[in-house]
Amino acid sequence: MEKTKIISSAIIALGLAVCGICLPIAVKEYRALDRTVTVKGLCEKEVSADKAIWPITFRNTDNESITSLTRKIDNDKRLILDFLIREGIGEDEITINAPVISDKLSMSYGVDRAYRFVSKSVITVCTSKVDKVLELSTKISELLKAGVLIGSENEWEGGITYEFEGLNEIKPEMIHEATANARLAAEQFASDSGSRIGKIKTASQGSFSIANRDSNTPQIKCVRVVTSITYTLEK
Repeated sequence: MEKTKIISSAIIALGLAVCGICLPIAVKEYRALDRTVTVKGLCEKEVSADKAIWPITFRNTDNESITSLTRKIDNDKRLILDFLIREGIGEDEITINAPVISDKLSMSYGVDRAYRFVSKSVITVCTSKVDKVLELSTKISELLKAGVLIGSENEWEGGITYEFEGLNEIKPEMIHEATANARLAAEQFASDSGSRIGKIKTASQGSFSIANRDSNTPQIKCVRVVTSITYTLEK
């Protein structure tokens, strides 16, 4: 019995000694985990739009009848379609909307009744031929010379919309560059503080944003992403 007590006491003493050795190491490692730096990495890239949506608005007026007005609409529609197809826009890239016709005589409140019947029609081009749309938008005067009243009453209507749909193709490269920029910032911080960066503790990727590079060239887009990464710092 006495021998058993001695052995038990020795085991306990050995365990306490081991704990005494391991505890400072564990505390040191725990504190090391608390030493972190969080940095952000930015990547911006200019790209060309790969899709153009061009609503071509034209108006017609008439004082005689709806039938007469409809003939004018059909004539202008044919001129616009001939122009687009002749210049290389495919029929499958063109959508024709039904015209909106107003009878000014039926309106009892204050409106300009210079013409009784007024119509607004829209032909929309949706295409990947962005350069072609840019070219044709400067040739629209050909339709004006032919008597087609192109344009909208409001400045904010009828403009060409340019979009970029190739984001998935450039995502990996941009994320890689943003992550590399974040690491450079972390390394600089670590160097200034007499440390070195360790493993990544947490990482998050921000949303991609696509915006016009400027108001004058909406066909050129600026794609942007920011990553946020937390590194451990080691001595």
